[in-house]
Amino acid sequence: MTSDISGGQPILDQDRPMRPAMLKGWRRRCPNCGTGPMLNGFLKVRDTCTVCDEPLHHHRADDGPAYLTILIVGHLMAPLILFVFTTYRPAPIVLATTFTVGCVALSLYLLPRLKGMIVAIQWAKRMHGFGDSNA
Repeated sequence: MTSDISGGQPILDQDRPMRPAMLKGWRRRCPNCGTGPMLNGFLKVRDTCTVCDEPLHHHRADDGPAYLTILIVGHLMAPLILFVFTTYRPAPIVLATTFTVGCVALSLYLLPRLKGMIVAIQWAKRMHGFGDSNA
């Protein structure tokens, strides 16, 4: 590690690119190698990658994926519900059933992908112990 001229912040010798790591995380793959599965089951992050042995247990995703899922689903479905209701005037039970199924399906699709992205961002930014050489 060397130090920055402007503020004394440490610069890490090897930078991890953010965009490829985020894409690997979206695919639920290891942010390091891109081939090993990151998740063990639906949302549980593996302790290490099964291919490259990169430690993944440092992650602190917590409520971030759930928050982002709610944010995205809400911003997509709310205008769509308004449009469908004002344009087609379906029966309330049809509207509620259709959009309930749609919200649940979209949430189940997005949640593990957003969790993978958040873990990959933490890995790329060397947050929460991902940058330690002794891990």
